[in-house]
Amino acid sequence: MSTLVANSLFQQLTSTFQELEASNEPTILKTIRQEAFDRFEKEGFPTVKNEDWKYTNIQNLVNKTYLLNEDVDIADIDFSKADIPNLDAHRIVLINGQYVMAFSSLEDEIGVTVKSIEDAAHEDGFKNHFAQYADKTDNVLVALNTALYTSGIYLYVGKNKVVSKPIQIVHVATGGADFFSQTRNLFVVAANAEVEIIESFITLDNTAKNLHNKVTEIVLEENAKAQHYYLQLAGDTGSYINHTEVYQHQYSLYNNYNCTFPGVSFVRNNINVRLDAENVESHLYGINLLADNQFADNHTIVDHLKPHCESYEWYKNIPQDSSTAVFNGKIFVREDAQKTNAFQQNNNMLIGDKSTVYTKPQLEIFADDVKCSHGCTMGQFDDEALFYLRARGIGEESARILLVHAFAFDVTSRFSNEAVREYVENLVAKGLERK
Repeated sequence: MSTLVANSLFQQLTSTFQELEASNEPTILKTIRQEAFDRFEKEGFPTVKNEDWKYTNIQNLVNKTYLLNEDVDIADIDFSKADIPNLDAHRIVLINGQYVMAFSSLEDEIGVTVKSIEDAAHEDGFKNHFAQYADKTDNVLVALNTALYTSGIYLYVGKNKVVSKPIQIVHVATGGADFFSQTRNLFVVAANAEVEIIESFITLDNTAKNLHNKVTEIVLEENAKAQHYYLQLAGDTGSYINHTEVYQHQYSLYNNYNCTFPGVSFVRNNINVRLDAENVESHLYGINLLADNQFADNHTIVDHLKPHCESYEWYKNIPQDSSTAVFNGKIFVREDAQKTNAFQQNNNMLIGDKSTVYTKPQLEIFADDVKCSHGCTMGQFDDEALFYLRARGIGEESARILLVHAFAFDVTSRFSNEAVREYVENLVAKGLERK
């Protein structure tokens, strides 16, 4: 069923919530939705007056009409835009957020459970963890998602289970009229389990304008390990607001690799990691290669709450043309988090006179026995280095690609999956090609 926004997105969301109240969901879930909606209704959409949204104006995205819960014909859908050469992986497909079992393949993995989020309410992992982490943040768009999500998946990796190959989650956007979707995911990795998740975002040809408000909560239990990739490949009709909340137990490891490439119009990624147990390790890496009028904003929080933990964060932005990149990284070292080792770095290479970067690395330390550092660099493309390479017989386009690859190498070399690393390097080269 498709619902047309009458006057504004805010008004239609308010009307839609009243319809959800009549559903047959468990009482506890209805209560969670109600509390979340009350908060959203009180605060509304964020504006640039909010410090965390100072450079990210979403008013032109939310002050227009959309379809909600659009019906989509899934016949003959081509997912080849998400293909990664030489990658052998299970596949999960979400079309406008809706889990499509017919296109997914995980039957052979005993110990892994995948359900649509609306069918997972009675799962123990869902009841124990849903809305327990992201909703405690100050992001009002998480509250909106909690109140009105209609799609997404629940993924559970059982105790001691090492998933035999990566799981690629393909997020497909498609539709003939402007639409708004809200996807809610919950990933739970049980004790001693290991999983690699690759999320690819694509847009099918002739898709209308689309806005996505996506929230993912990830829980890693004791000694669990997760490698997590975001590959943003959507088309220029797409706008994405993603919130990822990671909660880690002791001896767990979480690595996030976040990549955005030319195409998608607007991206806002919030990635928050809570290290709430001893001997926890987290790594956050980012490559953002932008072009034309793209806008990409990455906000990260690494919150050290307990001692003997380590975090490492390195983001690199390469805006071209009139594109804009924003980085705001916050590291907190709480009073009890002695023996913390935390590193944060943001490097920016601007290509062209009209590209823009706003960066704000932050480090707040309340403990006295720690090893922490953060920094930022910003500069233009090195024309002297380009001249040096061209003087030695290397063509201009090849020389540019070599220099950008060298700039990005500190991040791409840390990708744990070789096929994904080569794929990302090829996308960087493609994104730098002269038009």
